[in-house]
Amino acid sequence: MSIAIRNVSKQFGDFHALRDVSLDIGSGELVALLGPSGCGKTTLLRIIAGLETADAGSILFSGEDTTDVHVRERQVGFVFQHYALFRHMSVFENVAFGLRVKPRSQRPSEAKIKEKVHELLSLVQLDWLADRYPSQLSGGQRQRIALARALAVEPKVLLLDEPFGALDAKVRKELRRWLRRLHDDLHVTSIFVTHDQEEALEVADRVVLMNSGKVEQIGSPQEVWNHPASPFVYGFLGDVNLFHGRAHEGVVQIGADEQGLHLDSPEHHDAQDAKALAYVRPHDLQVQRYVFGDGTGAVTQPRGIVAKLSRAILIGPIARLELARLEPSESGEADLIEAHLSAQEFSELDPREGETLLLTPRKAKVFVETH
Repeated sequence: MSIAIRNVSKQFGDFHALRDVSLDIGSGELVALLGPSGCGKTTLLRIIAGLETADAGSILFSGEDTTDVHVRERQVGFVFQHYALFRHMSVFENVAFGLRVKPRSQRPSEAKIKEKVHELLSLVQLDWLADRYPSQLSGGQRQRIALARALAVEPKVLLLDEPFGALDAKVRKELRRWLRRLHDDLHVTSIFVTHDQEEALEVADRVVLMNSGKVEQIGSPQEVWNHPASPFVYGFLGDVNLFHGRAHEGVVQIGADEQGLHLDSPEHHDAQDAKALAYVRPHDLQVQRYVFGDGTGAVTQPRGIVAKLSRAILIGPIARLELARLEPSESGEADLIEAHLSAQEFSELDPREGETLLLTPRKAKVFVETH
């Protein structure tokens, strides 16, 4: 089932939860609504479900307006963050619940219900837990049972609201992979809400980035990561360093003139001494020793950002360096910079805490402020 969201707006008192949101979701697609708390993603999910009514705009399921269709008739399955399993019912009864409460004319026979429930428990790889109760399950198992229960009624659309938010990191990672495999088998049109960018990029076919009730960018995980459409998207996706500078005729200047850095930015060739923001991911910073000149001019120091190493953390194959910028940025703040090196590069450089280093971006994304 395809979903078309057209010019949807929603206010709660003075708070604008959604502002004129439009979005198309293809049949069988797995789409992530990604953004910080309060950006409107859960409100949008609830409006799609019929649990909330939009102030303006419409939701169409396969071309049909669902505005007046009751939540029970929308053929939507839900999975929430906190499982919402019935504690007094066994795993089997939890999964069977949606089938048992169907109107008599649509209710399957007891034999069919039994067959369907065991089929679903096998699908989520938990058929051996049918007689247990939710309190006897781990968090990851409970969430898989909640998903089996949502699938029991054969929904046309599956809606997941922070489905793995209450679980620890290792279980979350396992369930993300499992959900992706399950979706590839079932091809149910699915929308899931998350504030975890790694989760969205790993699981979804497409990512919808939201901020302050509006859609900032829509694209495949690779598109939004490699080509962020706005400073918000760049800052939200992964760790990033922000440098303030000035853009002039295709060149961005960061730092003082003598030592400062010049970044080519041909897409901003029209800029005339405009404020610029340069975003650099930690792994795109080249790190080398800073060579102090002897005053004779004999040492030619490459241009770059001079910073003092505050802390180095070696975790497996990656070394994370936290550095304090020696020259305050244009915004007046003393910047904390993060750089990532491979363990081998770190070993070869062998920097000491308190040492002055020179940072040069291999790649940067520049946004010019137009106001």
